[in-house]
Amino acid sequence: MISRRQEKFARLIQKELGYIFLTDGKKYFGNAIISVTHIKASPDFGYVKAYLNFLNVGDPDQMIKLIEKHNRDIRKSLANQLKNSVRKVPELSFYYDDTLDYMEKMDEVFKKLHEKESSSAESSEDKKE
Repeated sequence: MISRRQEKFARLIQKELGYIFLTDGKKYFGNAIISVTHIKASPDFGYVKAYLNFLNVGDPDQMIKLIEKHNRDIRKSLANQLKNSVRKVPELSFYYDDTLDYMEKMDEVFKKLHEKESSSAESSEDKKE
């Protein structure tokens, strides 16, 4: 179970990482828009998993590799933002959050099912007449 303190820490990291990607994103990642969707912090606050979502990006895996390449710079910027809030800046690892992709896929499935139901309902009404 996640403690209230971990949740508060995760919200702080999410806010600051979002700000870093917003301000320094163009310098490192071009026109990509990066949003921090979720943060998981270890109980000792020494390790953070950041789940990211991208816009204007062709290959999310390549973008994750590019972000990992700039991990040191991102962590340094995070340290500057958090210098008065935390004792130690956590190690960062970044993951692609495919929740939106999954949601779009499920919407397509439901749309196709709805179309099949409506077409079968129309054909059964035609047979009754």
